[in-house]
Amino acid sequence: MFVRGLLTALLIIAVATPAAAQDKKPPYWASIASGQAMMRTGPARNYPGTWLYQRRDLPIRVLQTYPNWRLIEDPDGTQGWMLVTLLSDRRTAIVRKGEPRPVRVEPSDGAKVRYMAEQGVVGRIDKCGSGWCRIAVGNRQGYIRASDIWGVGENEVVD
Repeated sequence: MFVRGLLTALLIIAVATPAAAQDKKPPYWASIASGQAMMRTGPARNYPGTWLYQRRDLPIRVLQTYPNWRLIEDPDGTQGWMLVTLLSDRRTAIVRKGEPRPVRVEPSDGAKVRYMAEQGVVGRIDKCGSGWCRIAVGNRQGYIRASDIWGVGENEVVD
């Protein structure tokens, strides 16, 4: 009986996560939840696939909703439709193109540099404000300028 109750609770949680993502009003930030996620030309599986993403946690911007589908934009500006179950509410960001960016111990230009993040590095964001975001890349974390990453809005506060 306990196992059945536990399985029911886990199923409710699994179903509730995509539902929460459906309640947001676009535009909003999300990320790719799956190790493989197909972008399509329209909001149904019978539309041709245009891109197969194989990078979990890649940040995306949701531009429009259509029942169980989302019109998304990736960091390169490519737009297409993706099934909502392939997306996560987890906030992530990718280091913008160019020179490596400093990740600091505190949110200040004068703070010690903890490490340098190369372009294309994806990390999880859990807090942003005053032009800085706390980013975690694997087991390493620190603060990066919001302008150095794609995945947060200008002057956005993330708590």
